[in-house]
Amino acid sequence: MINFSLIICTYQRPNAIVKLLNSVQKQSLSPNEILVVDGSANDETAIIFKEKKYKNLRYLKVDESERGLTKQRNIGIANVSKNIDIICFLDDDIVLTPTYFENLLDSYRIYPRAIGIGGYITNEVSWVKQQTESCPKNKFCIDGYSRSEGMRFKIRKFLNLIDSTPPGFMPNYSHGRSVSYLPPSNKIYRVEYFMGGVSSFKKELFTQLQFSIYFEGYGLYEDLDFCLKASKLGKLYVNTAAKLAHCHEESGRPNRYAYGKMVVRNGWYVWRVKYTNPALKTVLKFHLNVLLLTGIRFLNSFYGNHKSEAFTESMGRIVGWISLFLNKPKIHT
Repeated sequence: MINFSLIICTYQRPNAIVKLLNSVQKQSLSPNEILVVDGSANDETAIIFKEKKYKNLRYLKVDESERGLTKQRNIGIANVSKNIDIICFLDDDIVLTPTYFENLLDSYRIYPRAIGIGGYITNEVSWVKQQTESCPKNKFCIDGYSRSEGMRFKIRKFLNLIDSTPPGFMPNYSHGRSVSYLPPSNKIYRVEYFMGGVSSFKKELFTQLQFSIYFEGYGLYEDLDFCLKASKLGKLYVNTAAKLAHCHEESGRPNRYAYGKMVVRNGWYVWRVKYTNPALKTVLKFHLNVLLLTGIRFLNSFYGNHKSEAFTESMGRIVGWISLFLNKPKIHT
């Protein structure tokens, strides 16, 4: 029998974490322990756990110096019980289907040499089953399913700025397809990265690896960094039968300018984690993708639904890109 712990890192989201924990209570297979690591600047989340009790839950409040996703995850890992085999991580704005943990943990029985298994988000992409063997125009097709192809991918295809690298693997110029391009087939797929907010890893992995201190605060792409390093030590998979919903709670997120800078600088960082000495052609391809995607985001300032946010984010991306030539991030191994 597998003993597993659930770590939830939270910041200023008391209502969201209640929804998550309510869905955890309805699981067909329950965690042996739940660790909530709270970095909130107020006591609203702490009050919840004084008023409402959850089975096997331990609440840890951290101070400002320990605040931030990667720091909080490392604190949670350090407090996991000794008899735990698997450590699961969930973002605080997730809602699980009742069999999430049952299907996720069953993946380790099917692939006993797996070092990590990711779950599958169901509410962000609309997939349909293919009616013919040929892929419809302007669609992305995989394993008998298709989804709409976004404008950025259409343009990148036309400019030869994307290749056929499968979802969940990073091309040598970065900017590949995320695991959201895996279909809802209930199959298990080999990958080299997945989302940290719907992830699980064998506890033994953390004797060799921790979440990088480079990613402070919100920590965009900290999960990609960790997975790329973990995939050098063992095999990673995504189980599309381990289903959940990502509710995208807005509170606790950075401003769009800071987010835009992180998209570019952190994106460069994780690319260079995997490819330490890329060829000139792939370096050029990386930067062309950055500029193209920044331009598309800037156009959203005129045609999108959130024009001011798009403009602010695109300015952050431009500043982030320029900063790569003035002050590159230092890679933490």
